[in-house]
Amino acid sequence: MGKKAPIDKTTLFRDTPVPRALYAMAVPTIISQLVNLVHNMVDAFFIGRTGNAYMMAATSITLTLVLMNVALANLFGTGGGSLMARLMGAGRPDRGKKVSAYSVYGAVLAALVYSALVGIFNRPLLRFLGASDATFGFARSYAMVVIVLGSLPSILSMTLGHLLRNAGHSGKASFGLSGGGVLNMILDPLFMFVLLPPGNEVLGAAIATALSNTAACVYLLFACRSAGKETSPLSLSIREAAGIGKEDRRGIFAVGVPSAVLLALFDLANVCVNILASGHDDLVLAGMGIVMKVERIPNAMNVGLCMGMLPIVAYNYSSGNRARMEETIRTARNAGLLICLASMVFFEIVARPAVGIFLHTGGENNAEALRTVAYAALFLRIRCLASPFQFLNYHTSYGLQAMGKGRATLLHAFVREIIFYIPCMFLLDRLFGETGLAAALPVGEALGAVFALWLLARTLRHQKG
Repeated sequence: MGKKAPIDKTTLFRDTPVPRALYAMAVPTIISQLVNLVHNMVDAFFIGRTGNAYMMAATSITLTLVLMNVALANLFGTGGGSLMARLMGAGRPDRGKKVSAYSVYGAVLAALVYSALVGIFNRPLLRFLGASDATFGFARSYAMVVIVLGSLPSILSMTLGHLLRNAGHSGKASFGLSGGGVLNMILDPLFMFVLLPPGNEVLGAAIATALSNTAACVYLLFACRSAGKETSPLSLSIREAAGIGKEDRRGIFAVGVPSAVLLALFDLANVCVNILASGHDDLVLAGMGIVMKVERIPNAMNVGLCMGMLPIVAYNYSSGNRARMEETIRTARNAGLLICLASMVFFEIVARPAVGIFLHTGGENNAEALRTVAYAALFLRIRCLASPFQFLNYHTSYGLQAMGKGRATLLHAFVREIIFYIPCMFLLDRLFGETGLAAALPVGEALGAVFALWLLARTLRHQKG
């Protein structure tokens, strides 16, 4: 038998019925997002087995630094991937190769600079993020391994995942990122409870995370190189990267910068949450940290859905098929809202056992652990109400990025976080304490969603004009 011809990914974007195309692109991405979320939650689960609320609080502080990895990956992964999909729709895969190569090496440079800055300024940075004397040592050990030593494979693997997905290789991207997550689940208990002495559980989790990200990065590099030999506009060539034109460079940053700023503003909001929560006490901070992990389950599913939607929207926007583009947007929106409504009902019913998984309450720190879990259950019941509004914000942002609307994406991110959510956070915390701090999320996201729906409708209306 002869070798099977590679699948033409343009057929998937252009001709396959929208629900089936969205399913083919989104399901592997959702699985990848969930597996990576699970491995982050496994970190928290094993740390929680110690019953040490201060270790849990430290992971909340370092989450801010980890999210900056995601922001930098979005700068080149989302920016380059979105442009690459639009170039495919325009019939210019040659320019797509230069865009993908430039995005890879841009991500490498960004990762090296970020690692160096965190390494130099880690002490004042962690203090600013809310680290107390009780949590600083744990937070620093995690940051030095996962960020200073591990940002390069982390940022590069996420960037490669974006590029593969936008070239139509959603399965390969999912396998690489999910494989790293599965490996992390295996390595976590090994490093936390076998290889390192007691008291070093946070360091063990950090080492496991860095090693699993490195393994994922190696696989994705090979996957990208292999896909580039087929019909995909993917390349790791330095020569291709150097040959990119000014127009395409601007195209990457036109979408990539707003996408990165969106994550950076989200990160800034988390910084504010940590600072305000630690102002009450470390146990409130630990409880909020648990909730931020649990509530990411529906968020991960919806971000995966939106990532799967993006290349289909981008391709059809560029090729001029507005009807198919808008059908894709509507189909993704309806599916995401169903996920959100189901998750809200679930969390309202099982909030206490859901958060209780992450902190052992039967050890010597029983009183502190019980207080932390009580805070977390209360916060989860309040914050889960934000789920459908968060999805509408994600959906709008990814839709705008797919169409190359960088300024509109940036405007949405600024209004959502700076005008609505962060001011609500400080106001409601001042009026109602830690309960108000939790309630700021659904209030701020609801206001942001109203603006998002108006902005997306306005953008689509202008496209028709």
